[in-house]
Amino acid sequence: MTGRPTDTDRARNSDRSTDHDRPTDHDVVGTWVTADGYIRQQLLPNGRYDEARGDRRSAYTGRYTVAGSHLDYVDDTGFTATGDIRDGVLYHEHLVLYREQGPS
Repeated sequence: MTGRPTDTDRARNSDRSTDHDRPTDHDVVGTWVTADGYIRQQLLPNGRYDEARGDRRSAYTGRYTVAGSHLDYVDDTGFTATGDIRDGVLYHEHLVLYREQGPS
């Protein structure tokens, strides 16, 4: 061992961001809602999500992964979707969701 980085080390480290504004897995966890409150998407810390639509609880459930500010979703039926967080707003396919704020 020479102590010098290998090609594998460089590849592993090349995707590390120095941008502190990029969301991490932990940063996306919580409840995201549309402006009208009709759609509520809970991103759980275990990589699962639970989406309610109106009075229909758990209308869509599945798993999600985070890579930087990008989210990939696979619902429990196999349907896939994507999302991106920009300026604290989650753009999930055609939806625009805002982080629900807890009581002050």
